[in-house]
Amino acid sequence: MTSPEPQLTAADIEKIRADFSDAVRAHWKAFLIEGLIFLIVGIGAIIVPPLASVAITILLGWLFVTIGVAGVALSIWARQMPGLWWSLVSAALAIAAGLILLIWPLEGTLSLTLVIGIYFLVEGIATVMYALDHKRELSGRWGWLMFAGIMDIVISVVIVVGLPVSAFWAMGLIVGINLMFGGVSLIGMALAARAELNATPKVA
Repeated sequence: MTSPEPQLTAADIEKIRADFSDAVRAHWKAFLIEGLIFLIVGIGAIIVPPLASVAITILLGWLFVTIGVAGVALSIWARQMPGLWWSLVSAALAIAAGLILLIWPLEGTLSLTLVIGIYFLVEGIATVMYALDHKRELSGRWGWLMFAGIMDIVISVVIVVGLPVSAFWAMGLIVGINLMFGGVSLIGMALAARAELNATPKVA
C-alpha cells in the first residue's frame, strides 16, 4: 500500500510565492535584460519574418540532428536493454528529419507552416466548441472564447490558403509576436520588482 502524497497547504503555496517574489526582486536586472533581448529579437522577427522563418527551420533541423545523434549514442551505450533496434530506428529518423530541414530549409519551412496552419484550425474549432459549452452554462466568458476560436480559424485559413507565400512570413511573424509579448511581460515584471525593491525600507 502506497503512502498518500503530501498535499500543499495554503501556507506552503504562500511561501512558494514569497520565495519567487524575493528571487525576482533579487535578480530583476537579469529579468530586465532577458526581456529586452526577447523584445528586440521579436521585433526583428516581425520586421523580417522570412529570415526568422528559415532560421527557425534550421534551428529545428539542428535540434533533430542533435537528438538523433544522442539517441544513437545512448542506444549503443545501453545496447543490452530491450528494444535496441527500435531505438536506433527512432534516432535515425530524427537525424534524417534534421538533415532534410538543414539541406532543404525552404521546403522544410513550407511543411512546418502547413503544420502550424492545421494546428490553428484544430485549436480554433476546439475553442469554438468549448465556447458553445460555456454558453449553454450561461458563462460570461463564452463570447471571448468564441472570438479567440474564430480568430484561430481565420489565421489558419490565411496561412493555408496563402501557401506557399505564407511560408515565408507565418512562422517568423507568429514567433516574433510571441517573443515580443514575452519580452514585454519580463520587462514589466522586472520593473515592478525594482519598484518594490526601492519601496522596501532599508534596515540600518
